[in-house]
Amino acid sequence: MTDQKKENKQYVLSVLVENHAGVLSRVSGLFSRRGYNIDSLTVCETHNSGQSRMTIVVRGDEYILEQIEKQLSKLVEVISIENCNSDNFCQRQTALIKVKAVGNNRAVIIETCNIFRAHIVDVSVESVIVEATGSENKIESLIRLLEPFGILEFAKSGLTAMSRGKEVMK
Repeated sequence: MTDQKKENKQYVLSVLVENHAGVLSRVSGLFSRRGYNIDSLTVCETHNSGQSRMTIVVRGDEYILEQIEKQLSKLVEVISIENCNSDNFCQRQTALIKVKAVGNNRAVIIETCNIFRAHIVDVSVESVIVEATGSENKIESLIRLLEPFGILEFAKSGLTAMSRGKEVMK
């Protein structure tokens, strides 16, 4: 038997749940009781008002992922679970980035945003707020390019994911 280094990989789970009070608390409580950290959590009502979709990002190895999926499936309110880590899934994140924008820097910031298909959503005398949507790598790359201008603050949404094609989560 060879020693294998446990891989600390990021996993994205899409969880369809019943939409009522206490479900979010039950799901997050499951993670904290087991000592698992949630990297990001996005929740919203679906087109069916009786259901919500949670996108949960966690880190760990295959064993931890398996345990999380088993524990989630035991919750009565959980309808279905999808592992969104293959190429069959579209994953996106949104960020708002407030950047110091004075003098000639403003034009360079705008051009950088255009390259990333990001939008300026607010302008003041000394700053702009940039809205960007895309993969985590795209958002991180944009932030790195804007850092030299002076990022005043930023906020990122949790990751959202959905299967490509005609497949629908039920």
